[in-house]
Amino acid sequence: MLPEWIASLPPWLVLGLLGGGLASVFVAGVFLIGGRMFPDEPTPRGHRVDGSARRRTEIRKYLRTISEPFTEDHAIDGETVEFYLPQRDVALTFDAQAYFRLERAGTYTVLCEHEMPVHALGRRLPFDVPKFDFGSRRRASDDPVGEAFDHLGLARTASPEDVRDAYRDRVKSVHPDHGGSQAEFKRLQEAYATAREHAAE
Repeated sequence: MLPEWIASLPPWLVLGLLGGGLASVFVAGVFLIGGRMFPDEPTPRGHRVDGSARRRTEIRKYLRTISEPFTEDHAIDGETVEFYLPQRDVALTFDAQAYFRLERAGTYTVLCEHEMPVHALGRRLPFDVPKFDFGSRRRASDDPVGEAFDHLGLARTASPEDVRDAYRDRVKSVHPDHGGSQAEFKRLQEAYATAREHAAE
């Protein structure tokens, strides 16, 4: 027996309500059964690149570019900072509370806001930082192949062996492990790849 208020409704509306309700239950049942029979792939729990992870990567790259030794997740004066420059006694942190505590303790601390461009970090450090053009790309050369051979100190008629030997010779002084910078090393790798591709057979 239907409740009195439902019985007072026009028959077409009652059938619509009942039919719609039954349809909703049916569709929900299909999704429930389908979800159990064909479960979604589990979401990987690996390393997620969120805002702070991206900032860490940018700062890490910046410090390597300016050849500044650093440690990560360093404990100092009861706080753990994201980066610590041991030769300078400078801490870099994303945490405002850690920043104020360390400043009071006498450690020079830089608060790195998430929206701060990484090249602006150099202006906040208490020492002179080499100047690099982090924001703009190099102007495209009219002759990238010739530029690649020039960078290796070779003529465009050089053989693949000459290109390889010139690269091996230059990499000794340009590689970051031998006192060079990451930017110089990357440029040498690009020149080597282009010159090798266009070397005379």
